Amino acid sequence: MTNDLISDFLDEKTVSSLPDFLNKDAGFEESANLIAQAFGAPKGFSSMDEAYQKKLLQSFKKNLKLLIEKTWVEDQDIAIKEKVLYQLERLCTKDQCDWTAEYKLFLEIIGAAVSLMFGAQTATEDFAEYSLRIDPEFGIFWWYISSLPATVQWNNDKCRVAIEIGMYFLANY
Repeated sequence: MTNDLISDFLDEKTVSSLPDFLNKDAGFEESANLIAQAFGAPKGFSSMDEAYQKKLLQSFKKNLKLLIEKTWVEDQDIAIKEKVLYQLERLCTKDQCDWTAEYKLFLEIIGAAVSLMFGAQTATEDFAEYSLRIDPEFGIFWWYISSLPATVQWNNDKCRVAIEIGMYFLANY
């Protein structure tokens, strides 16, 4: 997605915060907070306490589970739907979540869930633009998720923040 297109929906400071967040190993919090605020998160999102993190994880799982369960799918996609629901239940089940280890699984869950909801449209080049046009909030979410690299060498805290930004949107969608 071009910055011109996303700039129709977000201010320039927020748009430029995404590459800053992705490329900084330290000092990424300010950029992360701007992105999270685009989803309606409170200021200081990146430094939320553990109780808030647990509540966010529960809300995310509950809401995404409802979205997936309510999504009608073709017979050939039922196994994918069941797999996503299973993966969702397994995400961060330990008392102390290893966010770095969960990062790839999180992206797989989101990709599969969005594919179930939107079908083959998600595989097209213009899905990002399409998502912005039909639902700008979801389009901004997809801009964020599709910008995240498939694999990372980030520390646990940065992985936590990257995942929680995505969780925040879906917990409140």
